[in-house]
Amino acid sequence: MKIDCPVCECKNSMIVITKTENIPYFGEIMESTAKCHDCGYKHSDIMCLEQKEPVRYELKVDKSNLNARVIRSQSATISIPELGLKVEPGPRSQGYVSNVEGVLTRFHDAVVTAMNLVEDEQSKENASNILKELEKVKNGEDTVTVIIEDPFGHSIIIHEDALKRKLSLEEIKNLKTGFTVFENE
Repeated sequence: MKIDCPVCECKNSMIVITKTENIPYFGEIMESTAKCHDCGYKHSDIMCLEQKEPVRYELKVDKSNLNARVIRSQSATISIPELGLKVEPGPRSQGYVSNVEGVLTRFHDAVVTAMNLVEDEQSKENASNILKELEKVKNGEDTVTVIIEDPFGHSIIIHEDALKRKLSLEEIKNLKTGFTVFENE
């Protein structure tokens, strides 16, 4: 289908292609790709169309399991409680496939970005301490816990030591999904 480009506003210049596919573990997904032939803007997204059991994975991370596979869906919250780190889904949240070391690197990069945005010295010192702790974990000098909570059940930590359990209704209620919800009052 052709639509107007939201970036350059050129009429009927963006071609949008969607297709559904069945992928092992995820089930049915919808892939959409949009490209403006005028300004070159591109956007692609993959959405899981099936809902699974709400799930929580927890892995005590040390040097031996930095290569454990991590699949985080666009609706999952990922956290490292020992360091006070948490990433919650938002409207533009995207899923990814990585490993534990890659997750630690993502947190590292987010802390560096936040550190560059704050001006007070206490916040910069706190961020610096978190970066040091993340490096200790990567070097095998310390351990942390990586937790993924997904109300739609599309995320996983693939490792024999990963603990999996169903999320309670209260836990689900307290999680963000990244979707905008309109409620009638």
